[in-house]
Amino acid sequence: MSNATVNRVNATLAPEVVKAVKDHIIAIEKALPFLVGLTTAERMMLPKINVGNKVFTEDAIQAAVNNAVLLPSFIKVEDMKKDLALYHTLDELVLVVQQLAEKLADTQLLAGSEAYTSALAIYKIFGAASEAGVQGTKTLHEQLKQRFSGQGKTQVPPPESTGEVPNT
Repeated sequence: MSNATVNRVNATLAPEVVKAVKDHIIAIEKALPFLVGLTTAERMMLPKINVGNKVFTEDAIQAAVNNAVLLPSFIKVEDMKKDLALYHTLDELVLVVQQLAEKLADTQLLAGSEAYTSALAIYKIFGAASEAGVQGTKTLHEQLKQRFSGQGKTQVPPPESTGEVPNT
């Protein structure tokens, strides 16, 4: 849980660093010009490879290589080999990029949480100062309080008694 006194993320990103990172991402995309984007429907419809059917695919390729004369001309075994090799190679890259994306999202979440937790502490401090009569804090507290307008406190009703003694 975030704590206003603990700042786990204390960094800034200079515009030139953001630009450099974006440039590197563009360079990666240019290095992989064959990458495609699928629609949600396409993702759902496509048969997915997993451990079991990866072995099946490898076995089918080997069977096709050993029995090429039995296959129709529209089956391109070399294309199958290339697709499976690309799958294996991209597997490594996908993992690295997913780990980076997770770190980016986690850092963003933590930075936002730390800022918001501190903002809540400031709100409470100004509220207490306003209650204590510190000049100028009532206006500050009212300004910050607007964020919570319409969010009345919800009362949780007590559990209904059934007359039974709970098992412990």
